[in-house]
Amino acid sequence: MNYIGIDISKYKHDCFIATETINHQFSFENSQSGFKELLRYFKPYLKQEMIIGLEATGHYGENLKSFLTFHGYSFMEINPFLVKKFGEAQSLRKTKTDKKDAQMISSYMRSVDYKAYHHQSYHISALKSLTRLRSKLISMRTKHYNMITKVLDVIFPEYKPFMHEQGYSEISLYLLKRFSSPDRIAKMKENHFETLRKLSRGKFNYPKFVKLKALASQTIGVTQDHQLFKLKTSISYVEMINQDIDETEKQITALMDQYPTYIQTIKGIGVISAAIIICEYGDISLFSNPAEMLSYAGLDSSIKQSGTMSSTGKLVKRGSKYLRATLINICQTVMIYNPVFYAYYDKKKQEGKHHRVALVHLAKKLIRVIHHIEANKEDFDSKKLK
Repeated sequence: MNYIGIDISKYKHDCFIATETINHQFSFENSQSGFKELLRYFKPYLKQEMIIGLEATGHYGENLKSFLTFHGYSFMEINPFLVKKFGEAQSLRKTKTDKKDAQMISSYMRSVDYKAYHHQSYHISALKSLTRLRSKLISMRTKHYNMITKVLDVIFPEYKPFMHEQGYSEISLYLLKRFSSPDRIAKMKENHFETLRKLSRGKFNYPKFVKLKALASQTIGVTQDHQLFKLKTSISYVEMINQDIDETEKQITALMDQYPTYIQTIKGIGVISAAIIICEYGDISLFSNPAEMLSYAGLDSSIKQSGTMSSTGKLVKRGSKYLRATLINICQTVMIYNPVFYAYYDKKKQEGKHHRVALVHLAKKLIRVIHHIEANKEDFDSKKLK
């Protein structure tokens, strides 16, 4: 076998090829000419005798992975943390260069089971890009939500507790954009109520309309022009971001229609959550057991052992933060729709676990279920759960 390690960076990549008789080390540019140069180095070797490893380093390696796949080469993506620890075990010296890293990856490939990851250049990469874009858009929107709240705390502090909503709904954005100041809200007419009622699909009733006007007329807030400007600006940004989020979710849904998965057969898991799980894990068939999936998501506990003493610590929290957050958060809806999941959550609560800790335990159970249904290509059946 020929063990090949590739260290990826922004403008150029370093490659180390270890054969039975000789080693080759070279660099090639992250460009078309550089990729062709790589092919010339690969040409003397049979594809079935090449063990290629490269670190998972974000988007810098996307073009290279697509290029390798297009030309029929398989490869294995490696967690950089594992390569780092492997290198530390080989030597006490602190030496880190791109060339040295490529050689270390090549050596690391000798010590692990080779599980080739065929880069699904369209579905998986596109899904990961879109779901992470959605996450960033939501974070941006939250910042503007916070700005709106800060403004309202000054000009109309009674508004947020009265509306009692997470973030700002369509009706709130319309109200605050159309009327902005408490004085204008207090002077709303009957025809304005009808518009608000239709916009809220009947949820904003007349008693609530009257109560809001009364609060606005008696507010302790102080209206200031610069605060109104900040409010107007943040609302315009939120509206634009909402449009971007809607379009992003449409594209994610369209991609998921082309990707076969059994995750959505679990009630409580929507298309967006399923997309995040799929794209962050990649090819679930590469995970031989649920423990590997737990570790990949950073949901396994650290273990401390010395002599006769052994204990488990906090979550290691390595791996994808998007995956970990999604798995934990969807458990709150999964247990609503699936009695067997709720029973497990309740069991952990009865054992004295905090709500968040109980959700982590439930997430671990969910991962075991996901691994089973994806590995066996079958729909979720709660009757099979213990």
